[in-house]
Amino acid sequence: MMLEVTDLTLRYGQSEVLHGMNLTAKAGEVTAVMGVNGVGKTSLMKAIVGRHPYRGGTIRLDGRDLNHPSAVQAAKAGIAYVPQGREVFPLMTVADNLRTGFACLDRDARTVPDRIFDLFPILDQMRNRRGGDLSGGQQQQLAIARALITRPKVLLLDEPTEGIQPSIIKDIGRVIETLRSEGEIAVVLVEQYFEFAVGLADRVTVVSGGVVSYETEDVGGSRDDILRAVAL
Repeated sequence: MMLEVTDLTLRYGQSEVLHGMNLTAKAGEVTAVMGVNGVGKTSLMKAIVGRHPYRGGTIRLDGRDLNHPSAVQAAKAGIAYVPQGREVFPLMTVADNLRTGFACLDRDARTVPDRIFDLFPILDQMRNRRGGDLSGGQQQQLAIARALITRPKVLLLDEPTEGIQPSIIKDIGRVIETLRSEGEIAVVLVEQYFEFAVGLADRVTVVSGGVVSYETEDVGGSRDDILRAVAL
């Protein structure tokens, strides 16, 4: 399984924010997308998941052109998104928040697998708590769990460590490592926490000014080059 984004362009009004963006993500790998604020990382994620229309280029999943998908079409194709800010429903219970992931599934697949609670034990303990009563770190775990309910082929994580306590950052890192080791999901990690991203990544794509300014599959041997590229 592979996600391929080629020559993607995207506008907000008259301003073009992506200028021929390219990205590759393979099953069993973590692709880290890095760069300073405002360079187009979140815009790229929103284009892939159908939250914002892109102007040109292609998005392919397993060689199939998704052809400007809506959010529902992208989800049904197998792309799940955990947005920056988590977007948990604050007045709904943890259990009901998880069930919102059923929307893109066939009726006979609308179950919460035990595996979700194996990955996130705290959610099992808090099934009946309201989403708004959870800590920021617990809400982030809930948002990731909700995305996994959809049985995705690609999981997009937008700044999952932002505002999260260190212990839960480690827990989220272990979940990402587990997903990678299972080899069924391509993980795209948008992240500014350098050590977290580089420690997990199999490949790194650095974005600057709406284009790819640097990329490597030799993450361990290119740390200094990655750091310089991110800082530019």
